[in-house]
Amino acid sequence: MPLDLTPEESEPYFSGQAPGPHLDVIAAMATHAAAAGLRLGVFDALAEAPAPAADLAGRLGADPAALEVLLGALAATGYLARDGDRYAATGTARSLQGYGDSLLFWHDVLTGMWGGLEESVRSGKRQGDFYEWIAGRPQTLARFEGILRGQAGWLSEEIVALAPPPAGATRLLDLGGGHARYSIAYCAAGPELRATVVDLPSALVAGRAAVVEAGLEERVELRAGDLLEALPYVGQDCVLLFNLLHGFTAERAEELVRSAVGTLRPGGRAIVLERDPAGRGDPVADAFTRMFALNLHHTQGGVLHPLERIAGWLTSAGCAPPETMDLTRSPAHRLLVTTAT
Repeated sequence: MPLDLTPEESEPYFSGQAPGPHLDVIAAMATHAAAAGLRLGVFDALAEAPAPAADLAGRLGADPAALEVLLGALAATGYLARDGDRYAATGTARSLQGYGDSLLFWHDVLTGMWGGLEESVRSGKRQGDFYEWIAGRPQTLARFEGILRGQAGWLSEEIVALAPPPAGATRLLDLGGGHARYSIAYCAAGPELRATVVDLPSALVAGRAAVVEAGLEERVELRAGDLLEALPYVGQDCVLLFNLLHGFTAERAEELVRSAVGTLRPGGRAIVLERDPAGRGDPVADAFTRMFALNLHHTQGGVLHPLERIAGWLTSAGCAPPETMDLTRSPAHRLLVTTAT
């Protein structure tokens, strides 16, 4: 965690009297230290009770002297508190119970893929293939899929309430929704609705398990397919493009929107969920959005498309001007909802 400095302590770094980037160096080191602590089991052990380094070393199978150094670094950066020779978990450490997989996922991405960032900026071309890279890292892939499932589980109730299918809808097409959580939520809210989820084969593995768990095998169908090829679906009442368009260049994303709208019947509904690159005034969320956009470019060649641009694609594809909807559960994301004419 970044250092918790008082205004007097931080002022020299923000005024330029001291090198502000030095705080970023410390924060980067702290991320590595926290990832090591997670993998060693430090935070789980200290969740039970405070303990000295020597006791922890025996329980964790770590070198006592080296573990003492790591614990000192974690205490200096807010993850642990120290009282004599005993270390205790802080609120920041306890937050890793829910955020630990996210931290480890981003640690893997940053250490494994962010080399050569300047070259991707210089050339305008990605320097890696995120999905090819992650396919060879089962633990990282599991964390990534867990993040997607968790986000969908958190947002789906609000999204379904804000943007339901048209009245009497029976057919929903979920493009790129391999985990199937959104289709499951829509089907749970509409007993007559049947969903088809289209994604890459590897992305559908988790979705199959989720569909079985929800008892919706008869109503949610999962199909492997390349979204950049012609979509063999027509007469759909609703099509979802959730957190999908940012993985493509503007040209390909527009083609995908046109293809998706082409699957709808007249009066069918297109619903797009994306992170808003314009920001919403929360400095932490806005900073993450900017870094996420940089990661998309560098690792996928993707783009956080302006919502106005996506709206233009929808209308050009044959939809009415879309309505933009805010989400209270994730203000950084917004919905675009429209109807095929």
